Amino acid sequence: MSISSAGIGFGIDVNTLITQLVEAEGVDKSNRLDFNEAEYLGDISAFGSLKSALSIFQGAVRDLQDTADFQLRSALSSNDEVFTATADETADVSQYGIEVVQLAQAHKLITTSGFADTDTIGDGTLTFTQGADSFSLTIDATDTLTDIRDAINAANDNTGVSASIINVDSGQQLVFTATSSGLDNAITITAVDSDGENSDEFGLSRLVNTQLNTPSAAQDGQIKVDGQLISSNNNTFSDVLDGITINAVSVGAGEQLTVAQDREAITFKIDTFIANYNGLVDTFNTLGSYDAATESAGLLLGDSTLRGISTLIRQEISSSVTGLTGPFSTLAELGITTDEEGKLSLNSETLNAALDSNFDQVGQLFAASNGIANTLDMAIEGYIGSNGIIDSRTAGIQVSVDDIADQREALDRRLVSLESRLLSQFTAMDILVSSLQNQSNFLTQQLANLPGAYNSNSNN
Repeated sequence: MSISSAGIGFGIDVNTLITQLVEAEGVDKSNRLDFNEAEYLGDISAFGSLKSALSIFQGAVRDLQDTADFQLRSALSSNDEVFTATADETADVSQYGIEVVQLAQAHKLITTSGFADTDTIGDGTLTFTQGADSFSLTIDATDTLTDIRDAINAANDNTGVSASIINVDSGQQLVFTATSSGLDNAITITAVDSDGENSDEFGLSRLVNTQLNTPSAAQDGQIKVDGQLISSNNNTFSDVLDGITINAVSVGAGEQLTVAQDREAITFKIDTFIANYNGLVDTFNTLGSYDAATESAGLLLGDSTLRGISTLIRQEISSSVTGLTGPFSTLAELGITTDEEGKLSLNSETLNAALDSNFDQVGQLFAASNGIANTLDMAIEGYIGSNGIIDSRTAGIQVSVDDIADQREALDRRLVSLESRLLSQFTAMDILVSSLQNQSNFLTQQLANLPGAYNSNSNN
């Protein structure tokens, strides 16, 4: 007799029973795997937060790592509407009188007579000269003003002449403009007319001999520095004073340029260093803290990596730098001290006094080869570099996460096998019970048919 559904012989739902047995077998193991995975992923996230905070702090450290960062100069114009200026670390600290005599102009020429858009000009050769450079164009008898404009702008050897057309009441006029300002870029145009008369007012010659106006003359920019005249083909003067670039804006006299040590830039870098260090301390505290009231712990409480990098950085911050020629060997001497929470604070008066008395020596404390910035950078890099400690720790944890995935697959296979085995066992038992029941029914019927056998259904 075939069994179509497990449990018919028993009279119970075997499929549900098997499902419950399989779930009971796997739930504890599955929960343990989930718990372990959550812990591992939490650790990976915590190390990511630690690495990010260290990277941000390292950026601020590296901004203090180069001695040139402490030799910055500011260039202050007494009137930005007359001139502006910038200075690099090579500029001398000083003051200069500045006068903008004239601004540079680009040369512009324009034909005086108007032409119709279909008028041909004449054939021959036009030559454009700017300083020692020139280029020539061959003009055909069928060329219009538009054709000449396009040929100028498309010339591969164009020395710096732009052509355009304006439409006025009298017709089209051709405009020639130097693409760069200054006397060296002034435009000279000569025509060689096909009729051989290059000085008349006919043919191609009429474009350049008597029919050119100058709406803008070529002009160099000129300034005076402490009364000394300097010219430039533009309005930028970068070779007048070492490390200083002056940009003329408008004509004006009696102005002053002040070049000073850029104290604001240095203070900003130090403030950023302090702020990012304090942010790092917050990260240390969050990851390694324990709240007794709530019995909650940071993700890296007691972790050796967190403890190691926090201790190392705090030591470097508070240590004394040896071998410097200046008067400073600790951050405290610059007004940078550690408070009760382990964070840094700045006494601006102390720092300003240090910058006033020993501006360049402040930089040595940070940027010397054994200075605070360099030692901190090396310490941090050992933890967050591509082969650093944090990456190694994270890679090891990831192996454990991957192993949990393998354990889940193994558990799933084991539970499938268990389910199959239980189903086979219950099915076999179901068949056996059904067979025994059939035999019992048969024997009961046979015994009931024997002579003298008691029949409960009989009326006698």
